[in-house]
Formats: sequence, C-alpha cells, structure tokens
Amino acid sequence: MRDLEGKSALVTGGGGGLGAAICRVLAAAGAEVTVADVRPGEAERVAGQVRSSGGRAAPMALDVSDPEGAERAVREVSERHGSLDILVNNAGIDRTVPVEELPVEDWDRILGVNLRGPFLLSRRALPQMRRQGGGHIVNIVSTAAKRSWANAAAYHASKWGLLGFSHALHVEGRPFRVKVSAVIAGGMRTPFLLERFPDLDPSLLQDPSQVAEAVLFVLTRSGESVIPELMVLPMQETSWP
Repeated sequence: MRDLEGKSALVTGGGGGLGAAICRVLAAAGAEVTVADVRPGEAERVAGQVRSSGGRAAPMALDVSDPEGAERAVREVSERHGSLDILVNNAGIDRTVPVEELPVEDWDRILGVNLRGPFLLSRRALPQMRRQGGGHIVNIVSTAAKRSWANAAAYHASKWGLLGFSHALHVEGRPFRVKVSAVIAGGMRTPFLLERFPDLDPSLLQDPSQVAEAVLFVLTRSGESVIPELMVLPMQETSWP
C-alpha cells in the first residue's frame, strides 16, 4: 500500500541510522523523499539506495543549525515538488561527558542541531504548509525527554526542549490543518548508540525500521485525527521501566 503517493518529504539526518530507515520507509510508501544530511556523501548514498529499490529520492547537503540553510531547504523542496507535505526533524548529536567537562561550544552545538534545527526548519515549513492547506511535521524525540541519566546534560536539555516545542507547534498548526507529532524513540541498533556504547547488548535494542514504521503510522492517520505524541520502545531495553 502506497499511502504517501504524491507526497513530498524532507528528512533531516537522513544519511544514516534512523534517518536512513525513515527515508526508505517513506519512499516505499510512495513519498518523494529529500535525504538531507550535513554529510553530502552519506545523503547521496542513501538516496541512491532508495532509487535502486524503486523509490524516489534526492540528496541535499544541510546543516540544520544554519538559518539560511533551513530556509533554502524548505524553499527548494517546495519549488521542486510544488509543496512540502512532510518534514521529519530527525538530525541529532550528543557528547557523553559529565556536565563539568562539557565545553560551552559543545553544549551550543548539541542544542543547535537537536533543538535550534527543528525550530529553524519548522518556522519555515509551517507557513508553507499553511499556504498549501496542510502538512505534517514529525519531531524525532527520545526517551531522554522522559527520564535522565548521567553524562548527557545537553542531550537531555535538547530533547526535553524538543518535546515541549513539538507540543507548542501542534497547538499552532491545528487551526491550519498542519499536524505535528513527536515520536519518542527508545534505544535502537544504530551507530548513534553502538559506536559510543560498545558494551550495549544489541539484542536489547530495536531495529530502527520499527521506529520508521511508527513515523509512517502517524503520517497515515485520517485527516480528522492527529497523534501529538507516540512512544516506541524495545521490548527488553533496560534503560526504561
């Protein structure tokens, strides 16, 4: 079933991990996907994989923390496809150190990607979606927005902030038929976790495709309904009760 046939989608952080899985799932559902990533080579690689599988995808080099880049991304997708129907704010970074060892520039960089980026893209996407009569913004959050652990102060701050921002954007978008959803993802078998925490047991984590399917689920509800928040956890993950 191609539920997103004819829809255009912009996915940030699309060059790997969960972002790449989202690009593949949305393309398989019929969407024309723009794979945006700060690493142009990775964006091209994923776009090529999507096209090889019969989907439609184009790469885009994008630093989500750059205001001009965010404006350009929304404008280019809208002009290329005639609309921007779906924005998935997925790009995210972290640094695992105690708060007293976290340089100010790293704090700024983490919040710049994880929180400023979704703000910059959404503030351009929302009026575009309003003009075209609707659209859907999906913010990829984390269980880091529901609980805390050591050595991730900036990441927690960014994800708690992103969850609040997502709900505020939901309130602003609803009168204009613009849906906003926060997908809260538990631990996944992606480089984001496994490269930083080599002692993690991958069997206790979920495949990123499962979270990508949850994104597709919220995107394909009836026009009369919206899911503001959805949590997807691995069955055996020990970091969540």
